[in-house]
Amino acid sequence: MGKNKLARFAENETLPNVFQPTRAQALNQYPLKGKWRQEVFKNENPIVLELGCGKGEYSVGLAKAFPEKNFIGIDIKGARFWFGAKEAVEEGLNNVAFLRTQIELVDCFFAENEVDEIWITFPDPQIKYRRTKHRMTHPDFLERYKKILKKDGIVHLKTDSEFLHGYTLGLLQGLGHEVLFANHDIYGAPEFDPETPLLREIRTYYEVLFSAKGKTITYIKFKIT
Repeated sequence: MGKNKLARFAENETLPNVFQPTRAQALNQYPLKGKWRQEVFKNENPIVLELGCGKGEYSVGLAKAFPEKNFIGIDIKGARFWFGAKEAVEEGLNNVAFLRTQIELVDCFFAENEVDEIWITFPDPQIKYRRTKHRMTHPDFLERYKKILKKDGIVHLKTDSEFLHGYTLGLLQGLGHEVLFANHDIYGAPEFDPETPLLREIRTYYEVLFSAKGKTITYIKFKIT
């Protein structure tokens, strides 16, 4: 492990907006479950999650644009989201936090109806068949999201993977979930979802990388019914 990673891990321990519970804590009634608004953000504003947040570009970007909402970036790789957590502290953004955990434990950290919106940004598409259950839009994951989302909660999937886009779109339609908007190329098409602000303006590290390689960026917005 490089010195930079070790330094970031160490600094994460000191940042007030970073939470790094153990798996045992997650499975044993995590104390912030159902209390993120009151205990962390000190308000009653909506909560938006970014799952697999990487460096936290979406969490931080949206937090800057929407101070009336609370944002939580979730990823198992703390050395990555250190960038977003550090930027948020330096810029005095009190409406964004970061949680280090595995995505499959997300319903251990949030109570029923506690989350208003979820962003899934550039996840590993897990193309191999034996990895199907690890896709972040697999039915098992959708059920976890449904547990914590409000009744009309929205999920966004932004990815460079045509495979994951097609898999997710087919799955949602097959299961009877409500697809609100879908686009195979948000930058190439003249039309995009006008009700999803900053869809084009906020670009993650991976989005820039993939776009430079000529990959199109796809998007789906849906409700889990």
